[in-house]
Amino acid sequence: MKKILFIIPLFIFLHAEGYSQSILIKPKQVLDVRTGEIIIGAGILVEDGFITKVSKNIPALDGYEVISLPETTILPGLMDSHVHLTGNTDLKGYEGISESSYLAAIYGVKNAKQTLMAGFTTVRNVGAANYADVALRDAIDQKAIIGPTLLVSGPPLGITGGHCDSNILPAEYENKAQGVADGPWEIRKKVRENRKYGADLIKYCATGGVMSKNTNLNNRQYTLEEMRAIVDEAHTHGMKVAAHAHGLEGIRMAIDAGVDSVEHSSLIDQDTIRHAIAKGVFLSMDIYVSDYILGEGAKNGIPEYALKKERTVGRKQRENFKMAVETRAKMVFGTDAGIYPHGKNARQFKYMVQWGMTPIQAIQAATINTAELFGLANVGEIKESYEADIIGVKGDPIKDITSLERVHFIMKEGQIIK
Repeated sequence: MKKILFIIPLFIFLHAEGYSQSILIKPKQVLDVRTGEIIIGAGILVEDGFITKVSKNIPALDGYEVISLPETTILPGLMDSHVHLTGNTDLKGYEGISESSYLAAIYGVKNAKQTLMAGFTTVRNVGAANYADVALRDAIDQKAIIGPTLLVSGPPLGITGGHCDSNILPAEYENKAQGVADGPWEIRKKVRENRKYGADLIKYCATGGVMSKNTNLNNRQYTLEEMRAIVDEAHTHGMKVAAHAHGLEGIRMAIDAGVDSVEHSSLIDQDTIRHAIAKGVFLSMDIYVSDYILGEGAKNGIPEYALKKERTVGRKQRENFKMAVETRAKMVFGTDAGIYPHGKNARQFKYMVQWGMTPIQAIQAATINTAELFGLANVGEIKESYEADIIGVKGDPIKDITSLERVHFIMKEGQIIK
């Protein structure tokens, strides 16, 4: 009896680690996200966490686990370049300061699962106190919890009193955010500190923001010298840099400094879009979140100073998104999930289509474009030798982009999640 009890857990462990039998997925069709082609009748063979064959008429050999999905379109797992997984999304404004980083990490477990169950198999977390996002990433990697593959920034860098600082409490508390750093050498030290404690990338605030007290969306934060110090130090250590920027001057200066992506990009103009294209900089524009902030924000505790700023920027950001699409900017899928409840990330697709993208362009933004920004070479496509991050929806997302809000099949790294 003792021997049986030992063998059964070992079998379960091996299955969880990806050593199960080969899996043959037989859907109605597969979407080639690079070309937009629908391949009817193609099967996908998955072995040891990787896609080993994509073609029609793959024979179902003995030992294969066959997954029949006759009404399903298969496409790669989706990616989101801008989320905030740690923390309770119900806490807004002053309520947020009551939450410890320990509780924020626990809520991150819940939020990570919701994100994965929505079909997002790889996401980038841009900002978390006390490296709670590093802990969350490591717990997922060690299979202690389930969630998407994470790239994490740790505490975001910002000026004293800026969007990445904590400005709610009065002066006698002497409270400031962990990522506050002023001057090139203090900034370089902060980048090194984030790297020391496990961050994958650096996020910094180049302008004011919607949700911060006493900041102006149009005002640049950091000098060009300081921004260049951030980028140079991060790139020296092989880390990408994401710049939060709403206002035009901050966007332009971040691009001049050499960032890899500009987050929000709300008040960008056409000359600056062309400048981003010339520099190879990606734009991550969260054009769904405005509806949530203005529609449900007040009743959910978002303070009036944030609502007032969002009223000035939401429509303009969408108009500039359309201009960026028409100018053929490099664009990725970023939602700012965490401002609204996690697991609703795919709602943004229909807004991207309404504001100028074709359905395949919107899907590419959330797959091959974001994979390129992340520097990941073997995800984002249904392709031989790629990781088996795979989702399925009923219907055809090229004809109905909202079908991506109803993902019913999810595989991550060869393991069936849903």
